[in-house]
Amino acid sequence: MGVFDSMVREDGHEQVIFCRNEAAGLRAIIAIHDTTLGPALGGCRMWDYASEDEALTDVLRLARGMTYKAAAAGLNLGGGKAVIIGKRDQKSEAMFRVFGRFIESLNGRYITAEDVGTTVHDMENIFMETKYVTGVAPAHGGSGDPSPVTAFGVFRGMQASAAAAFGSESYQGKRVALQGLGNVGSHLLKHLAEDGAVLTVTDIDKERCDTLAKEYGCEVVSPEAIYDVDCDVFSPNAFGAVINDDTIKRLKCKVVCGGANNQLKTDRHGIELGEREILYAPDYVVNAGGLINVYVEMEGYVRERALRMASGIYQNTERVINISREQGIPTYEAADRFAEERIEKIGQIKRGFFGGI
Repeated sequence: MGVFDSMVREDGHEQVIFCRNEAAGLRAIIAIHDTTLGPALGGCRMWDYASEDEALTDVLRLARGMTYKAAAAGLNLGGGKAVIIGKRDQKSEAMFRVFGRFIESLNGRYITAEDVGTTVHDMENIFMETKYVTGVAPAHGGSGDPSPVTAFGVFRGMQASAAAAFGSESYQGKRVALQGLGNVGSHLLKHLAEDGAVLTVTDIDKERCDTLAKEYGCEVVSPEAIYDVDCDVFSPNAFGAVINDDTIKRLKCKVVCGGANNQLKTDRHGIELGEREILYAPDYVVNAGGLINVYVEMEGYVRERALRMASGIYQNTERVINISREQGIPTYEAADRFAEERIEKIGQIKRGFFGGI
């Protein structure tokens, strides 16, 4: 059985679109996983995949993840994703405008956004051909950089996790090992510092790390040493799969909560965290602020509304932790059940979204 048969049947994707235009050098795939809650929204990444099968596997996995993220965040959105196969130096206006025409042909079933390998400028080229794109510049009615909203949502998830693990949401005096000081991590650092956290930080960009550490009075360790820090909370905000066979036995914390995607290398590592009495806040629940930000953009962007909605990540994280404890299941599984329950209930009152927003 091929990748298409095995993954599409197992995960229930509604539609997969292969997009090709030789003149513009475009090879892309759009995957729509589920539109029970609304149109499928998910970013468009550009990557030099080794094969079309690899690209298909990635886009199907990512689209399914967006369904769960939107459902858990309480948004009226389904899950989708797009990938463009190629190197960044192959980009052109024509490539993204042609891609925009493919999106337009779906009549609103899929809405795209910036992702790995794409930029606001790329979204603006897509915007020339379709209105079904978010993340454009504020001058075009967009929301600009979503990182502050994403970081605020992660901080609210961290507060809920601290309340569950320590009996108080305050970070006053708590040691946090913060991995990654990019756009999201640097904003999260500010929230934690203002709340009184004691911070140990790392980043592969040593100059950036040293500058931020000096500003906020943080201890700096090497990227490899961050797993060995004796702390209350380990916060991954860079790479995926950082909770794995090599790192999990080195963690000296009570909580894992951060903004990185796909923090668990496998579900088994989520189970092992629980066995080690480490509370894991599922990443797609706490890092949904970016998705919330573009959702608000679709309705006419107001930053205060985006932040207010992102604040609700506290309650969502709290609910997932409670489901985990009540049902005796790992938190990653509790998050899936939380999302699936909402999809099922709303699905009883509406059918799939077929465009025309």
